[in-house]
Amino acid sequence: MDKSFKLPGRQIHLDFHTSPVIRDVGRDFNANDFAKRMKAAHVNSVTVFAKCHHGHLYYNTKRAERHPGLKAGLDLLGEQVEALHRVGIRAPIYISVLWDEFAAENHPEWVAREVDGRPVGAGPLAAGWRVLDMSSPYQDYLAEQTSEVLRRFKPVDGIFFDICWDQPSLNHYAIKKMVRLGFDPEVEDDRKSYAHHVAMSYMKRFHQMVKQSSRDATVYFNARPMANLADEIKYLEQVEIEALPTGEWGYLYFPKNVRFARTFNREYMGMTARFHKSWADFGGLKPYAALEYETSQMIAHGAKCSIGDQLHPRGVLDKAAYELIGSVYGRIEAAEPYTENAKSVTQIGLFQASTDRFSTGTDDGTTRMLTQLKHQFDVVMPDSKLNHYKLLILPEGMQIGETLSQRLDQYLKAGGAVLVAGQTGLNAEGTALAWKQLPIHVHGASPYQTTYVRFGREVAQGVPPTDHVMYERSVRVTPSSGATVVARVVEPYFDRSWQHFSSHFQTPPDKVSKYAAAVISGRVGYIAYPIFSSYANHGNLPCRMLVGNMIHLLLGEPLLRVQGPSSLEATVMRQPSGRTIVHLLNYCPERRTPKLDIVEDIVPLFDVRMNLKLSKKPSRVYLAPQEMALDFEYANGRVSLVVPKVEGHQMIAFE
Repeated sequence: MDKSFKLPGRQIHLDFHTSPVIRDVGRDFNANDFAKRMKAAHVNSVTVFAKCHHGHLYYNTKRAERHPGLKAGLDLLGEQVEALHRVGIRAPIYISVLWDEFAAENHPEWVAREVDGRPVGAGPLAAGWRVLDMSSPYQDYLAEQTSEVLRRFKPVDGIFFDICWDQPSLNHYAIKKMVRLGFDPEVEDDRKSYAHHVAMSYMKRFHQMVKQSSRDATVYFNARPMANLADEIKYLEQVEIEALPTGEWGYLYFPKNVRFARTFNREYMGMTARFHKSWADFGGLKPYAALEYETSQMIAHGAKCSIGDQLHPRGVLDKAAYELIGSVYGRIEAAEPYTENAKSVTQIGLFQASTDRFSTGTDDGTTRMLTQLKHQFDVVMPDSKLNHYKLLILPEGMQIGETLSQRLDQYLKAGGAVLVAGQTGLNAEGTALAWKQLPIHVHGASPYQTTYVRFGREVAQGVPPTDHVMYERSVRVTPSSGATVVARVVEPYFDRSWQHFSSHFQTPPDKVSKYAAAVISGRVGYIAYPIFSSYANHGNLPCRMLVGNMIHLLLGEPLLRVQGPSSLEATVMRQPSGRTIVHLLNYCPERRTPKLDIVEDIVPLFDVRMNLKLSKKPSRVYLAPQEMALDFEYANGRVSLVVPKVEGHQMIAFE
């Protein structure tokens, strides 16, 4: 790929999943108006459709899959690509993979099968998608469609393959190939392993097809687990994080995953949408403040931006939607001199407890907690590069095997620090150490569901002087020789049960036990509770206080200090020129329905004090992109200043 290529930063993902029952497809499409509206909205890349989930094609072709309602003679995709190129807008092409209703209807034998033989996906009376099996002849069918697109539009700007997860299946094609390759169809783990083998094989095949046809094309396979990036990055020219906050993703999905995606040598982008809810929410338009927040958060982490939309079947872009998008992308364009080629500056490597695509609990708790504490961190995996971090955090729920144990030992010898929580670092039974560097003796799980923590003076900064409830069961530990107990467990009179209970909720504390709530020894800290999932589940502030004060003991000087509300997000980025940019974001999603967090208003903050660790005194500090100079002081390797106003998102540049 051309090394000078830069992924466009103001993209539209233009869905066009259109039922074959709709018969006026493209009736009102005007190529010039289409491109003009995109250009006016500051868009510089649009992903347009060759093939949708319904399995239909939107270009001139003799194949039977051409949409039956597409206006006669209209090469919709061809005209879109040509019109966008005329005004300097890139036009990668979308192809649906595992969802294809046309193929499922005409070749039901290609549909993936559950263990009991039922088709995978929507049933016969459901409005939804059936899932195709890439072990069947469907894969060659898809390859024929892709080859035609690559020939027809050569050279393509890129191909976006969608719906590409590992799909276990027990149709006869899959069973036959599983047996041939030595997988046992009766074993669930073998079915999953074979499904992953199939996905890796077809990604390799289709990536080669695209690159052989169009050397400089980008290729992306969507709906893959982020945890697989190390193995799959060779098939991707960029990393895209689909994360519609008001869809099923929520407002933590992007900031959690971008911190992992940015650790790879690829450009990366976030994808939200203009919809009030999720994809194809026709007539749903989110508030400006929400879209500003979502795109601001992307650039604050060094990501390019993509906003999802869906073109009306008749082919006319929604005017109000593109006025909204244009207002947001106008400010993103103005910020680009300060975001181009910027890389994150971090001190902490945070391990993920889960590798699921939509993980919750522990991983959400860690991301929320460290963000509220204003720490600069990446998400890492056991095989990530670790030595440049000053602190590693291993939350509860992890397994530390021999390889990771050795890596952690080497990291400690090199001067790093480690914070571990809950059963991480213990054996599967929670009765002995799996990582010998933990400064504790283990005595099994606490018999009490709910206990209390008494903070020691070492971790008491800002903590109200009382015994603080912990709602999740701890591990019973005592300190090893030379270790310091910085917080102790206070146990209740008894656990609440039908046999005995007191008042309305948990039993009150009785006395300080011999067990430690938190222990520190040198550069290793341990917290006996599942502290991060507890914070995710209960939002109990003492959890964050304990972690924050433990980090202070292990890390020392944080990269950035900001005096502001917990809602204030802060990231530190650096450009190749040496310019450092601090992003401050203050938007407050509000849970206004049982499932939707809404951002409607931007409430400004005034006189925000901050200081940043820099190796030398900057020559200039200013607000960007306004280029308004700020007074600052430099002492002891830190720059101190006051930001007069943060209205949603403010960048501060240090040169």
